[in-house]
This record gives sequence, C-alpha cells and structure tokens, in this order.
Amino acid sequence: MTIQQPEFLGSALEDGVLTLTLGGGKAHPLSLTMIGTLKAALDAAIADAAVKVIVIHGPGPIFCAGHDLKEISHHRADADHGQAFLQELFDACAAMMTTLAEAPKPTIAMVEGIATAAGLQMVASCDLAFVSEAARFQLPGVNNGGFCSTPAVAVSRALSRKHLMELLLSGDVFDADWALSAGLVNRVLPADRLAQETADFARRLAGRNAGPVQRGIATLNAQMHLPLAEAYAVSGVTMLGHFMDPDRIAQESRGKFADKG
Repeated sequence: MTIQQPEFLGSALEDGVLTLTLGGGKAHPLSLTMIGTLKAALDAAIADAAVKVIVIHGPGPIFCAGHDLKEISHHRADADHGQAFLQELFDACAAMMTTLAEAPKPTIAMVEGIATAAGLQMVASCDLAFVSEAARFQLPGVNNGGFCSTPAVAVSRALSRKHLMELLLSGDVFDADWALSAGLVNRVLPADRLAQETADFARRLAGRNAGPVQRGIATLNAQMHLPLAEAYAVSGVTMLGHFMDPDRIAQESRGKFADKG
C-alpha cells in the first residue's frame, strides 16, 4: 500500500505486519491533514488482505502530543473564531479513532515517550499497547482551562472509572508502571527491546488464521454493549463459523487439534 503524504505518515509492510510511523514533526501532532492521512491508511490496511496486523509508532520522546494547537490558533483569526474548523477537526478525528478502534485486524500502539490528549486517545483505541520504561501518559485538558472530553471516549473504554477520573481531573503525567497497573498498556519494556518485542509479537499474531481472528474481533466489538442473551446469540453464530472454517477442518483432518485425552 502507498501513503500519499510520507512527511505525515510512513508505512512499512513486512511479514503481514503494517507499521505506520507518525511524522509531521517531533511532536507528531494530529493536524487535520495528519488525521486524514491516518484515516486513509487505516481504511487501506483494513481492505488489504496482505495486512494482518497494524502497528502505530510515534518515534522519539513524544508518541503524539494530540491536536495541533498551532493549527487551531491560526483559525482563531477566522470570522467564527475557528468554530467551523474545530467542528471539522473533531469530526474527522472521531471518524479516524472509530476506524482504529473498530478495525477487524489486531492493532498495536508502540510508545517510546509521552502520549498526551488525543495521542493517548490513539493508544487507548488500539487493541494492545507495548511501551518503553520511559513512556508517559497524560490527559491535560484541565491544565489548559478545558477538559479532555473526546479523548475520554477511548480511554474510558480501556480503564476503570477511578483510573480515568484521576487522569482527567488531575491533568498529571503518569508513568509506564502506573499505566500497566491501570490496564492501559500490556507490556513495559526496556527501550532497547521495545521495537524487537513488538515486532516479534506482531509477527506471531500475523501468523494466525486471519479469517477467524478478524471475524472474532469484529464480533467482540459488536457484542460488548449488547444484553447478555443477545451477545451470546451474536457470538454463537461467529463461533459456529470458526468451527466450520475450511482451514480448521483441514487442520483437524491432519490431527492438529486431536484430543490427546
């Protein structure tokens, strides 16, 4: 697949793992262009059968600093003080984050440094997060006289309410160990092992039977907020499909899943 604006987003596909590397400057801010580029890349990755796993990497001391405040400041000179631009920005960001959160392929955030505001929203929207010991996390809206309402949509789905409210109300920076204990991230790794362990795990996922994995993720997302009986009904249809998958039947015929009793 080809990324049209490499200054904002780089891409590399290897062994079924697509790594999207954030650009746009050291802070990798989510400008309107960056958001559009990410959305297009995610849509293309989801549609591309060669892509089994998606990794999002913000290299350096800042994974992503959230929205581009310089861009927003520029639009304060508009006749409506930037309201129309902000509406477009937040709508585009919501669409991109929804695509990321609902992707039927495994998604992994690889975080070296700080993820703040909408940057943390992106981490929380991924299925998994592998981070360095230097990684930091923040929802700083209250520090700027506001509130991180849209980032909280994703973060609230990854954390308990108590952990979420501590992030939102304090505006403080939290370290990688706190994030691990809170369930925000999966692994905290030394900086010199982060890339390799993320790549190894992603390749492991890419080696799975893609059909059942992708249908399973889609079903998981669909049933999360259903009443229990409906959730079982929806998941049961998918489960039946797993057992009737031609690849699984072929593996069973070779004794791969035989009962060793």
